[in-house]
Amino acid sequence: MRAKGMAYDTGFTTTSGTSWDDFDPAVVERELAIIRDDLHCTAVQLTGGDPERLELAARAAAELGLEVWFSPYPLEQSPDELRKLFLDCAERAERIRRAGAEVVFVAGVELSVMNPGFADGDTLEQRLGRLLGDPAERPARLATVSNRLNDFFRDTVPALREFFGGKLTYAAIQFERVDWDPFDFVTLELIRSAAVADRFREGVRTIVETHGKPVAITGFGTATWRGSGDVAPRSMEIVENDEHGRPLRLTGVYERDEPGQAQYLRELLEIFADEGVDSAFVFLFALHTHPHRPDGDPRDDLDLAGGGIVKVLEGKNGTAYPDLPWEPKVAFTAVAEFYGASGGLR
Repeated sequence: MRAKGMAYDTGFTTTSGTSWDDFDPAVVERELAIIRDDLHCTAVQLTGGDPERLELAARAAAELGLEVWFSPYPLEQSPDELRKLFLDCAERAERIRRAGAEVVFVAGVELSVMNPGFADGDTLEQRLGRLLGDPAERPARLATVSNRLNDFFRDTVPALREFFGGKLTYAAIQFERVDWDPFDFVTLELIRSAAVADRFREGVRTIVETHGKPVAITGFGTATWRGSGDVAPRSMEIVENDEHGRPLRLTGVYERDEPGQAQYLRELLEIFADEGVDSAFVFLFALHTHPHRPDGDPRDDLDLAGGGIVKVLEGKNGTAYPDLPWEPKVAFTAVAEFYGASGGLR
């Protein structure tokens, strides 16, 4: 693979706040250096809803020599709001690119389910329910979503190119059937479950061979409970949330399986490297809304439902990196070994 990447969340933004309350620029710089030096990444996908945080993290990553995938990840915004956000972020990304960094602008992630205006429904649950509901009506509904999304990009991409002179892409779900002609990369959120495991490799090969453009894979990963890899696209859904969507506790008692998460990531990275994927971004470095709570009620250990390769601690720092409030999981070592070995450069 050309770009060995990691997804790094700067904070999802909702009406109730952000997913990273104590965002600290010094911590961001330190963690990005670890992503480069200890995980052996050459690229980082910066996600989040705050343009200023994205720009700050992008500057830090660029100074470290990382390829920056500047990836605003809006939630519950209208198409007009999305366009305004993307143009703002594109201008910020261009400033960093003109300073000499390699920057790819990602015009959103999973827009059709995370935001209104493409699929019918006022909430994520409603949109997914209607999209994937009645099998007889599903093809027509998916076609409608695809048409609306491609109409949005038909208007938005030319405007983005007026602000941003680098390469453009969009992190799509496969069913969105994006028209890739306006983009420089084909970028897909591609997550393996047990239901597609027997044809996953062939599917990756077909994607690479079909489009005639470099392929990037984002969003792949799984949670840290035993069996999560079998249902990986929904492995983080074992949580009860409050009225603002913030996680409260797990839905039951689950067994921690860090080696299983690590093996899942290792297998997918091997497939992507073997089948000619240009860029891969492991999802994700840390998820601050899902702290590790090893003591007390096992349903309180939200890290089990998180896809982070580090476990976030509360009120204390770790031992592997004593200046930071987390500990590496087994998956951290697996990614570091893969990216650091010659096999990661195939």
